Amino acid sequence: MIQKGGLGRGLDTLLSSGDILEAEAPGFFLCPIEKIRPNPLQPRVRMDERQLRGLADSIKEKGLIQPLVVSEGEGTYQIIAGERRWRAAQLAGLKKIPVIIKDYTPDEALEVALIENIQREDLNPIEEALAYKRMVEELGYGQAKVAQKVGKDRSTVANMIRLLNLPKSIVEDILSGLITTGHAKALLMLDDEESQKRLRDQIVKDGLSVRQAEELARRFKEAGSRPAPKRKQADPDMEFLSAELSRIIGAKVKVVPGRRGGKVEIRCRSMEQLDRILAILKSLEADNG
Repeated sequence: MIQKGGLGRGLDTLLSSGDILEAEAPGFFLCPIEKIRPNPLQPRVRMDERQLRGLADSIKEKGLIQPLVVSEGEGTYQIIAGERRWRAAQLAGLKKIPVIIKDYTPDEALEVALIENIQREDLNPIEEALAYKRMVEELGYGQAKVAQKVGKDRSTVANMIRLLNLPKSIVEDILSGLITTGHAKALLMLDDEESQKRLRDQIVKDGLSVRQAEELARRFKEAGSRPAPKRKQADPDMEFLSAELSRIIGAKVKVVPGRRGGKVEIRCRSMEQLDRILAILKSLEADNG
């Protein structure tokens, strides 16, 4: 049977297990790590293996300072907040870790899990955006209420959710850390997917800063707002003459009319072709002579 207790048992008893617990967390108990289950609604899409190992090394050296928040099931405990710590504690080889049981409704548990992750600085912007979206869709919160819950401006929440409107490939780039939130916001300055992908390619290829990406986005936008130059309709007579001359000479010929006459352009692919054209012109000269 699991022994539950508070700090009254004495720090010597607690520290002997290799776990260090914070004094402001009464009501915790040391739970066998194998009895803890991950949260199926975990807001994090990815967990960085390198960061987990760094946290595991810290836990080995200093212990697990902050208890996990869990809900109690039938002989097991489901994580509400603290899955990264649980995973790192496993890597560190801990057998027991401190937990606090909270009796939350499913909606309250989801809210706590989302907010706990959002408030961590290392949360990926796409994961943060997904967390806001879930609070809107699954908890029925408006963006203003979401902002109030997480302590941010409504515009910040709205802009983060907008990141999810970017093309899937760009969302993956943000998730993997290939481009930053600042770059993503520059991409959102553009309305069409093709322009967004072009700018993304330029950011990655040239290693553009956020400011450079924003400037390029403005240029793309200005170019897109200008009407395309009207193409002159081809003159059927000029097209016929060009085709006839091309057939006779055996090379690409273009007749270009101008205000004072015009010009004939002959495209040669090799010196042999040029020699052949010269021979044709000389024969014409001989005939006229």
